[in-house]
Amino acid sequence: MGHSRGGLTTKIHAAVDTEGRPIALELTAGQTHDSQMAEPLLDVLAPGSTLLADRAYDTNALRAFASEKKAWANIPPKRNRTETFAFSPWVYRQRNLVERFFNKIKNFRGIATRYDKNPLNFLAGVKIAAIRIWIKCL
Repeated sequence: MGHSRGGLTTKIHAAVDTEGRPIALELTAGQTHDSQMAEPLLDVLAPGSTLLADRAYDTNALRAFASEKKAWANIPPKRNRTETFAFSPWVYRQRNLVERFFNKIKNFRGIATRYDKNPLNFLAGVKIAAIRIWIKCL
């Protein structure tokens, strides 16, 4: 867990399928940049799939990783990027599935309040919430 003036902070990183169900979950300290966990999460990326991510994930390394996996990276370019890439705003709207997943796990009080101080216990709680989301979907 990371430290800040407000106390302990963490970030939950998730990859979801087309139904909004989590397929990969990781936890990092709050001060860690989002793109640091992208490649470990995207090992589950299937060939021919579409990677939807926000601007924080717009790096050359991540785009190369997606093309290596034979997937299309539909990531909006950062404002300071000089190169242009194929980007579809219509497809990008499906990224709200990830946001909906995070909204669903916030319904679990222990996760919303980050009650557990041990990162392994907190990640276990997140994974239990993810299992409950999977069961509801089936």
